[in-house]
Amino acid sequence: MYAISVGEPGGPEVLEWAQTPDPVPGNGEVLVEVAASAVNRADLLQRQGNYPPPPGASEIIGLECSGVIAELGAGVEGWQVGDRVCALLAGGGYAEKVAVPAGQLLPVPEGVDLVSAAGLPEVAYTVWSMVARAGKLRAGEVFLVHGGAGGIGTHAIQLARALGARVACTAGSDERLTRCAELGADITINYRTQSFTEVLREATEGHGADVILDNMGAKYLGDNLSALATDGRLLIIGMQGGRLGELDIAKLLGKRGTVHAAGLRGRSLADKAELTHELLEHLWPLIAQGSVRPIIEEVVPMAEAGRAHRMLEEGSAFGKLVLAT
Repeated sequence: MYAISVGEPGGPEVLEWAQTPDPVPGNGEVLVEVAASAVNRADLLQRQGNYPPPPGASEIIGLECSGVIAELGAGVEGWQVGDRVCALLAGGGYAEKVAVPAGQLLPVPEGVDLVSAAGLPEVAYTVWSMVARAGKLRAGEVFLVHGGAGGIGTHAIQLARALGARVACTAGSDERLTRCAELGADITINYRTQSFTEVLREATEGHGADVILDNMGAKYLGDNLSALATDGRLLIIGMQGGRLGELDIAKLLGKRGTVHAAGLRGRSLADKAELTHELLEHLWPLIAQGSVRPIIEEVVPMAEAGRAHRMLEEGSAFGKLVLAT
């Protein structure tokens, strides 16, 4: 098969479409003929040599895919060759074929085409596990997501709105904020020209955010705590603003706040399988009825993955960048 290889860590130019041995599905796995994958910030880190795959995972970049089941490994039940699926991966998505644990397979949602479905798994698992499961976002609460124009952000806005929350988001331009509002954001904040703590405080009459989904880490830690409502939950999924920061414990205690940080790639197979069942039961019906949909900026040929990486690094994409085989 062909796959994207990385000879030496570096810039987008190191990504090369080259031949490599086909994967073989192991016990409890299926072989998926890949229609598309999608670009995530973790892919950029792996390309740079800063985010190696977990032990046993494919060295090929790519944390999600969509496609058609080509072969069933031993012990797999409930799936058939020819089924259209999308899947969460620990690696291997930038390729024509990938072996996937059966517990991380989902049917392509009704109303979503096969290629666009590649942009769903990583954001769906991440946002659901953090916002719905860990954050326990409820109807009537205020939800703030940073990076509202990105893949995670565009999905989180829609899910929070579908759960009945009042949604706030930050983004870097008024144009991108307008598009966020079209997805369901009630409060839009330009982080280049506005203080999100001040805007949120005014818009909520001093209440703040019950749940904050943060991709910045250290840079926003203090301001996120200031923006948090009493009994609020701060959920950290990234470190784009640094990894080391100071936390005012007295302020956290005063607000009875919770800080929860978690990644997705290193979760156990059992936990990912449990999340798969939750998505199928709770999120997939929302997608089928159109309340939540994949937001795709552009479909790029997988052989041109370097171009897609540049686009993500430049911040020019709204939603997801998909790589089609």
